[in-house]
Amino acid sequence: MKKHSSKTTALLNAPYALWSAVFIIVPLFFVAYYSFFRDGSFTLEYIGKFTEKNNLSAFWLSVVLSVLATVISLVIAYPFSYFLSRLTPSSQKIQMVLIMLPMWMNMLVRTYSWSNILETNGIVNKILSLFGIAPLTMLGSKGAVVLGMVYNYLPYMILPIYTAMTKIDKPLLDAADDLGCTPWEKLKRVIMPLSVPGVISGIIMVFVPSISTFYISQRMSNGNIVLIGDVIETQIKEYYADGGLNVGAAMSFVLMVIILICTFIMNKFSDEDNGGMVV
Repeated sequence: MKKHSSKTTALLNAPYALWSAVFIIVPLFFVAYYSFFRDGSFTLEYIGKFTEKNNLSAFWLSVVLSVLATVISLVIAYPFSYFLSRLTPSSQKIQMVLIMLPMWMNMLVRTYSWSNILETNGIVNKILSLFGIAPLTMLGSKGAVVLGMVYNYLPYMILPIYTAMTKIDKPLLDAADDLGCTPWEKLKRVIMPLSVPGVISGIIMVFVPSISTFYISQRMSNGNIVLIGDVIETQIKEYYADGGLNVGAAMSFVLMVIILICTFIMNKFSDEDNGGMVV
């Protein structure tokens, strides 16, 4: 019976294993190959391109803006997720539909719409003109790029935190009230510790796509701000025949390693506090 159960489990896991091999392992192999090999010979030339001044500047700017977008998303999502988790089940369903509704549209369309809203002749400046305020230059700034990141990835912060919040039993909160906890003490001693896995998952889910994004920065900054994702795209699109594919793959590989290290550290932090992996 046990052997039959093992075969059944393996059979059920086969589609996932095949999916992982075709769409995860194989692409990663090619990324690693193009990063370290040229004409079949091992080389570190392409990896070294990451340390060039312009590329490092683009990387650190990506880190700064991604961290800022992640922090803003967390500040917005945490209280929203808590109040959402305290609503009635029917109200929660309605709110979740409203949260996910923009995600049904392509990210390119959403970002392009925001660029139209913030442009000189956009809706925001037209409203300001009604009050006699001169048009503001919003596109082309780092703030516009961060806004694009927050808008596109905020649901990825809300969902895991909301899920963690819904698992907090109401009797625990009632017990904290009965024991004389103030709202701040209840937040600090009950709600925050129990929601840490959701917070860490949300941080990873927002930070990872933010640091590797390229279209948001291009559209929201009119090409004035160059992030590491833009560098990778430029290398592959414009210098493909001159080794751009290898350079882009190498930068992607280094970025992937950095992201994996950050994810590992965050998971270790979660393990120590809650006893379980997040991602």
